[in-house]
Amino acid sequence: MEIPPRPAPPAVPASARVPWWRHMTPWAIVYGLVVAYIVFWPTPSDFGLSPWLRRIAAIVPALTPMRVEFAANILLFVPLGIGLAILLPRHRYLVLPLGFLATLTIESLQGLLLSGRGATVIDLIANTAGACVGLVAVAAFEGLMRHRTGPPLASPPASP
Repeated sequence: MEIPPRPAPPAVPASARVPWWRHMTPWAIVYGLVVAYIVFWPTPSDFGLSPWLRRIAAIVPALTPMRVEFAANILLFVPLGIGLAILLPRHRYLVLPLGFLATLTIESLQGLLLSGRGATVIDLIANTAGACVGLVAVAAFEGLMRHRTGPPLASPPASP
């Protein structure tokens, strides 16, 4: 029994094709601005969440403000890991070093330029871990998609 060939995708005129990275550019700009706002604010800010954090810590003592901040730093850099993994599909080994260098740069600038902020190794670890989580998320998603779609269909043998 022969497997029929896949139908050809509809033709898209060259003028209508947009490079995939162009779709990511607005999101990357917004993400960069949000990160810059958060990390270069003159003083550490919890954005008015202190009362909520105290209430949560009263209910769940393990959720201390330091742990919540650590988790927030991880979450802040997950999009960086995702973006770099998508942007560098053949060079994913660079995602963690680039995440580390971005964090090292941010922490250095905070320590040098902002008297109300301090550069900490904990932030360096959390931010790099966030980039790692983003990289792993992309790899897991791609693996799941490969598993769900199965191997590509083989082309039918050429007729003599």
